[in-house]
Amino acid sequence: MIASLGMYDFGPATGANDRLWVAVRERLLARGVAAPKDLTRGEGAFWPAWEAPDLVLSQTCGYPFRARLQGYVAYVGTPDFGVDGCPPGYYRSVFVVRSDDPRATFADFDGAAFAYNEPLSQSGWAAPQIHAAKRGLTLPPVVQTGGHRLSAHAVADGKADIAALDAVTWELMHGVDPVTERLRVIDVTDPTPGLPYIAARGAPADLIHDALADAIAALAPVDRATLRLKGIVRIAEAAYLAVPNPPAPDQFAPAN
Repeated sequence: MIASLGMYDFGPATGANDRLWVAVRERLLARGVAAPKDLTRGEGAFWPAWEAPDLVLSQTCGYPFRARLQGYVAYVGTPDFGVDGCPPGYYRSVFVVRSDDPRATFADFDGAAFAYNEPLSQSGWAAPQIHAAKRGLTLPPVVQTGGHRLSAHAVADGKADIAALDAVTWELMHGVDPVTERLRVIDVTDPTPGLPYIAARGAPADLIHDALADAIAALAPVDRATLRLKGIVRIAEAAYLAVPNPPAPDQFAPAN
């Protein structure tokens, strides 16, 4: 069996996630659902967990969910982080640039060097590229960083001019990573469904949802505040599938 909560799992959130999992596991066992003692971390928390036939609980990104996982995993629910300007369970990307960059508007960054975490990221690649294209702008990919925080550092260090970060990650970085003091937000994308909780196909998704909902409600206020976690909602899977997919970075063609 495997469980992971790797999408928002750094700094103080690590301990809070451990305590959340203890509460979830207790409630799963009480409902007759077997669960591993500890969360899986590292690279095994992502694709190896999402594709595992014995996955009890994990959290993926909306883009992998609609592009590769939908139909192969069970949708459990979506966390509500109370993201500003978003409906419950939805989130958005924030565009970050260097604090001392003289460009004042998002349009001023047309053609600017873009750092992204990975090609199947909704908030780091898909949403920002769709946002730019709707405005007749381009964000040429110059560096793949492997993570939102690494994208932030790439911009701060001058390896790129702009990046798009998951708004929840951006909030979690404050007070944890001083790079936030070297950056500013210049724009935000439209809301899209948040990062879904999933389990293996055939898993008792309703029981897992209820255990997770109860565990979140019972979590200490300090841990809920640390995780920015308000609760869990159900979003129609069709809402995930309706989000548009941009060309992949290796297919990017800047406007002439």
